[in-house]
Amino acid sequence: MTAHDLRSQLASLTTEAFRPELADIDRLPTLDIARLMNAEDAGVPAAVAGQLPRISAAIDAVAARMTRGGRLIYAGAGTAGRLGVLDASECPPTFNTDPAQVVGLIAGGPEAMVSSVEGAEDSGELARADLDALKLTAEDSVVGISASGRTPYAVGAVEHARAQGALTIGVACNEHSALAAAAEHGIEIVVGPELITGSTRLKAGTAQKLVLNMLSTITMIRLGKTYGNLMVDVRASNAKLRARSRRIVALATGAGDPEIERALTESGGEVKTAILVLLADVDGPAAARLLEDSGGHLRAALARASG
Repeated sequence: MTAHDLRSQLASLTTEAFRPELADIDRLPTLDIARLMNAEDAGVPAAVAGQLPRISAAIDAVAARMTRGGRLIYAGAGTAGRLGVLDASECPPTFNTDPAQVVGLIAGGPEAMVSSVEGAEDSGELARADLDALKLTAEDSVVGISASGRTPYAVGAVEHARAQGALTIGVACNEHSALAAAAEHGIEIVVGPELITGSTRLKAGTAQKLVLNMLSTITMIRLGKTYGNLMVDVRASNAKLRARSRRIVALATGAGDPEIERALTESGGEVKTAILVLLADVDGPAAARLLEDSGGHLRAALARASG
């Protein structure tokens, strides 16, 4: 593609549109600019709301594969790639997932998290190589993320994953995008032109973050990683999380501190197991077996214990 062709393509994208009414924004008082940005951001949730049926269908498909041992893999470049890596990195401490269960791929590798890696986003071949290194299977789910919906790395990842039989999702911020067309589940959150022309780390980035939050969080709810709205699979890796673990057990059971400490000790610090110890009145090993037999779902384990 020539420089002229690329320029023409970018000019056709909503996310790249120039807004002449904001041409003098740099002359405004700081508070006025902040109000403008805040007003722009306020429209993002409504744009996401319009895609909820598509998002929900994608989540159900991801959860079904992850139940069978599949992985959730994000692939993107620049801001989109960083958001995928961020979401993946937050799953182990929040939901006690294996780090290999939710993976973030960014064009250019880890270096691209903090600096630009020239040309990486333009390579569909690089995306295919990154996925091949993960030994992709048909049980995996690959989410391509790109504000423009045309980034070769994201489109290449989705095309390659689909050819391998994996589930594919494309998250873009322009209509009729190549990314959404390439994916089995196309999600296009059209947030409109940015306050700063083409700076898609703004509204587009916010929209992508909201969608990724839903994809990972609701999938984990479907996988039994929560009990109600409690993070019962939280990994207590520091003092704050250990305190949170005790609070979660207290909220779920209503037990006092001595009972909570006993249950957590019996359960090796596993919150979900400790809750089952208290609610089902069983010991730690019995609670662990019940959870294993119930696929890790606490409600199912409680029903099995009482049945």
